[in-house]
Amino acid sequence: MSGWALTVGSLFAGIGGFDLGLERAGFEIKWQVEIDPFCRAVLEKHWPHVRRYEDVRTVGAELERVDVICGGFPCQDISVAGKGAGLAGERSGLWSEYLRLIRELRPRYVLVENVAALLGRGLGVVLGDLAASGYDAEWDCIPASAVGAPHRRDRVWIVAYPASVRLCGEPPTGTDGAGHSRSWAVSGRSEARSVLADPNSQGLQERLVFTGIPGGARCDDDGQDAALGGRWAPEPDVGRVAHGIPNRVDRLKGLGNAIVPQISEWIGRRILDAEAHITEARDR
Repeated sequence: MSGWALTVGSLFAGIGGFDLGLERAGFEIKWQVEIDPFCRAVLEKHWPHVRRYEDVRTVGAELERVDVICGGFPCQDISVAGKGAGLAGERSGLWSEYLRLIRELRPRYVLVENVAALLGRGLGVVLGDLAASGYDAEWDCIPASAVGAPHRRDRVWIVAYPASVRLCGEPPTGTDGAGHSRSWAVSGRSEARSVLADPNSQGLQERLVFTGIPGGARCDDDGQDAALGGRWAPEPDVGRVAHGIPNRVDRLKGLGNAIVPQISEWIGRRILDAEAHITEARDR
């Protein structure tokens, strides 16, 4: 792998969470597609020399072929906070455009992220679409707390690649009790225990102990932690997030839709490990 980097095209790029993580792992960002003007301004600031496009529905042949296509397609119709239209919805239905570009560009790897509700609201369709396009896939539900964040933020992560290649060398070993795939993502997790914040549907915080394994978060005692303040605050008391600065709403929206870069970096490093093994096997 020395001397060159895997190239990346970023769909639904947002403020560049996927891009930042993969770049830290050693990948090279070639292009980004993002429809929101504020997010495009953020991308331009941090990746001034990367080509940007506005609408995933109108791009195609002009996109440079890359080794990796990544992106978290819109979750509004999948999330439990939405109306549940799923992949038939106007926003989450943009998965069909993601799939179209996969089929047109044929990347070596496809990285997909979405909310945990995708497990019951469309994961089978996404995996079936990838399989019909000639890609095998491995997936897991990885929370932000797996990389040290003090909150849960469960997200489904999918890594797909041509059916002739297997990323981890062994097939997935089924699912855990919560229906999560036990695949490449499980093996690298820390077993450290920590207390997390996790809001429920009424906006109340629950005290969770995360053990670093799938399904490893549980409520402590009665599930309510007075030390966390009871009701979930509308925004965190952290400097330089959105307090007293311009574009407050845009910043909160961008941060809320962003992925955790440390997770995409971790995935990127596993891909580089796999590439090294493939190269080693080929050179034998």
